[in-house]
Amino acid sequence: MPLSAETKKQLIQSNKRHDNDTGSPEVQVTVLTASIKDLTKHMQRHPKDYASRRGLLFQVNRRNKLMKYLQRVSRDRYNQLADKLGLRR
Repeated sequence: MPLSAETKKQLIQSNKRHDNDTGSPEVQVTVLTASIKDLTKHMQRHPKDYASRRGLLFQVNRRNKLMKYLQRVSRDRYNQLADKLGLRR
């Protein structure tokens, strides 16, 4: 269920702010969103997998915290990221 290294590398490449960027909020939210989508598909097939559900909830909460931080720090970057990933505002 974890993202493959190649997929993660492509996500980082498409959202990095500078050459060595791997930890900016935009990158973290993008990687979390991809992981959340995978876990959501898994949960639809296996609704009683409570351990995966717990992990999914942790990831959703972490993404929400990062998005709130980004909204507070830079509203423009927040709007661009929300539009790009198709997240609600």
